[in-house]
Amino acid sequence: MTTAVTERVGARWIALLSLANLGLWMGYFGPLQVLLPNQIQDIAGQDKETALGVITALGALVAVVVGPLAGALSDVTTARTGRRHTWIVAGALIGGAALVFLHGQHTLVWVGIGWCLAQAGLNTLQAGLTAVVPDQTPVNQRGLVSGWVGLTQSVGVVAGVLLVTAVGGGYPAIALVVVLTAVPFVLATRDPAIERAPRFSAFKFDAFRDRDFSWAFATRFLVQLGNAMATLYLLYFLRDRVHYANADDGLALLIVVYTIATVLTVVVGGVISDRTGRRKPSVIVSGYVMAVAAAILAFWPTWTGAIVAAVILGFGFGVYLSVDQALITQVLPAAEDRARDLGVINIANSAPQVLGPAIAFPLVSYLGGYPALYLAAAAVTVLGSVLVTRIRGID
Repeated sequence: MTTAVTERVGARWIALLSLANLGLWMGYFGPLQVLLPNQIQDIAGQDKETALGVITALGALVAVVVGPLAGALSDVTTARTGRRHTWIVAGALIGGAALVFLHGQHTLVWVGIGWCLAQAGLNTLQAGLTAVVPDQTPVNQRGLVSGWVGLTQSVGVVAGVLLVTAVGGGYPAIALVVVLTAVPFVLATRDPAIERAPRFSAFKFDAFRDRDFSWAFATRFLVQLGNAMATLYLLYFLRDRVHYANADDGLALLIVVYTIATVLTVVVGGVISDRTGRRKPSVIVSGYVMAVAAAILAFWPTWTGAIVAAVILGFGFGVYLSVDQALITQVLPAAEDRARDLGVINIANSAPQVLGPAIAFPLVSYLGGYPALYLAAAAVTVLGSVLVTRIRGID
């Protein structure tokens, strides 16, 4: 298990970390929810679903490799700039440059290359930001910290979409946000350099020898797979199935509703799990709640149904974001490899973005359409929730 940390972090540290994570999630979701789908539709026309699935899958493949590699490199970095800060800055700059590159691209090949580069930079940034939590926070504060950091994921979806739709910003605006939100955390927090680097082992996945780590990976993978399947075609779902007049505005409104619901549960869920010391019950129930939201989209494909689903999904995902991340930090096998192992865990976030389109496309196109897609997403999410019970070392 990881080395014990006893000194609690303050509100300022949490706020700066949350700000950096807000920029990270805006970098992911501003493009994923609006910019990429619209850009790809302009290029590919009727083949938009296939093209979007292929490009997002390629980006996710890059993330699968870069996440653990960047984490492992940060574990052994001895630079005076700090082992986490160094990679946070590098990731923000690479990701920002790639997003600027995406602006104005008019072929699928260059859009795909740009998105892969953006994924490389953003996952490098994420590797550094994720590792500082077990580095510097005690176990009994991780639910709180993970709650605030998890909140930024939901707010980042809203902020990214609103920046693109309501404000009219594009890739350059998102890129600027990614860089500017990372800078304050790097400049205003400590990240002591290590004197002697541990053995470099980026691709030695010995963490999977630990039973609890393996089950934690599996459960997150399945829940994120259900999420990837359910959200990939949401803009097209509103446009083609619900027939909402302005799908872009409709998506922005759904995300606002979802975020408000998430805000109501994300921090509270983390605090409660800190005080009780029990993580698994909250993760299991939150998964069931998210599955209900997916089922509603399957059986009630109307604007009202979408609003109701957004509220229920927000309630469930808020708890899941904070409590599952806190649970993950408690099953890391070794302190010296924690960033690498968190990078491995992040494969459970990225790999579903590869597998999700491969499953979603045939379901939508040939095997029952959107009802089949959302029922499958609900089933996968429930399975992931059930398997949390296999983790033995944590209540």
